[in-house]
Amino acid sequence: MTSKTSATPESKSFPVIYADIEAAHQRLADVAHKTPVLTSRTVNDRTNSQVFFKCENFQRTGSFKFRGAYNALAQLSEEQKQQGILTYSSGNHGQAIALAGKLLGIPTTVVMPQDAPEVKIEATRDYGAEIILYDRATTTREELAQNLANQRQLTIIPPYDHPHIIAGQGTTAKELIEEVGQLNMLLVCCGGGGLLSGCAIAAKTLSPNCRVIGVEPSQADDATRSFYSKVLQTIDNPNTIADGARTPSLGKVTFPLVLHYVNDMVTVSEEAILHTLFYLWERLKIVVEPTGVLAAAALLEGVVTIAHSRIGVIISGGNVDLKQMKQFFYPIDLLHKSWNAP
Repeated sequence: MTSKTSATPESKSFPVIYADIEAAHQRLADVAHKTPVLTSRTVNDRTNSQVFFKCENFQRTGSFKFRGAYNALAQLSEEQKQQGILTYSSGNHGQAIALAGKLLGIPTTVVMPQDAPEVKIEATRDYGAEIILYDRATTTREELAQNLANQRQLTIIPPYDHPHIIAGQGTTAKELIEEVGQLNMLLVCCGGGGLLSGCAIAAKTLSPNCRVIGVEPSQADDATRSFYSKVLQTIDNPNTIADGARTPSLGKVTFPLVLHYVNDMVTVSEEAILHTLFYLWERLKIVVEPTGVLAAAALLEGVVTIAHSRIGVIISGGNVDLKQMKQFFYPIDLLHKSWNAP
């Protein structure tokens, strides 16, 4: 594993600095949940460290996405609010935008893939958004969204590549570190890099010696390849159970932030995601979605090893589609054997 020197916390050449995260925290006060931090003696024994799970599956709409969505919508002009906004999402960001729009009285339209988990489509609709479905294989969501926005004169709020979104997501790590204290390492799941870059800014400010590591599926490793090559890599429609990490690439805003603030990027296999998903369901007694366990999988499957340390792990969401997960239930006995849990 490579190592980078600690980043300068307040790099004013970037569109997001820690002051933006502090401002987002104020906007989210009494609106977003302060999510719980869980610990497990079994996990501590397995890792020979003290592990703190920041459980964003208990956030409003079931994921960290509500933080960024509300922070972004709250800063729109009155004209933009009246006209309405549009976004594209596989589910969690769409739900977050829909609820934030409902709370702020802003009409919302969400472009979603036809194969998005049904539970996420229905929840987004229930929060009041207009849903427009598309086929991933034949349609580029960004192009479809831009065409619709132009036709309807709507403001686009992307799922991760937006300064206000990133600042909102960074409040996750801010809360964690302020509650548990200094960390030696922070593991964060990565799709488009909004959560990762925001949390990295917060961590490098509040816990300067903390190593920040991003985690993505090995079958959707664009961010890891981008990190090491220093050239933005793209994967079209990556095939992974972690649907929230099926983003084609890091963004124009998130990529430089990840390069500057993040110490390393690693990947986890589909099997590791399933191992960890079932393990957290059983041991922590919490409902977590596949994307939500990426960071935990890197630690519990030994992809990242560090002993005698204080480790933060972001559990990013809990919007699992149990109907969709049935196809993965058959190997539970095998997974238990290979995990060899005490």
